[in-house]
Order: sequence, then C-alpha cells, then structure tokens
Amino acid sequence: MAHGALIEQLIAMLGIVMLMALPPLIAAMVVGLVVGILQSVTQVQDQSLPLAIKLLVVIVVLVLAGALLVQPLVRQSGLLFDSFPTMTR
Repeated sequence: MAHGALIEQLIAMLGIVMLMALPPLIAAMVVGLVVGILQSVTQVQDQSLPLAIKLLVVIVVLVLAGALLVQPLVRQSGLLFDSFPTMTR
C-alpha cells in the first residue's frame, strides 16, 4: 500500500471539507456580528434571537450554495474510488 498516496488523498479531502464549511461559517459569523450590534444598540437581551437567525442563514446558505459546495467532494470521491485498487496493492 502506498502510504504517500493515502496521505495525499486524506489531505485533499480535508481541504475540501474546510472549503465546504467556509461559506456557512462566514455567513453565521457576519450575521452574529450584525445581530450582536443591533442587540447592543437596542438593548435587547434575548439569547435565542441570534441563534435562530444564524440557524436560518446557515440553512439558506447551504440550500443556495449546496450544489456548488458538493461538486469538489464528488469529484475527489470519484478519483479516490478510481485509485483505490492501486492504493491497496
């Protein structure tokens, strides 16, 4: 078994997972910052409001950008399954 090829595939998959997680995390961070500023300006002390808004924004981002985010994962999975017989020898 080629350990170098296995580690290379693992690094590629971890990079893809980080790229897939980036848009929802950035959206949640921006919305959390905006809601936090609005809460401090209006002096609203509700704790469930930011969580609910962030959850809705993350769901919308995943629905809208889901197809674009999954394409690299599908491509890398196909390459992994194609190279699997040579990696297990």
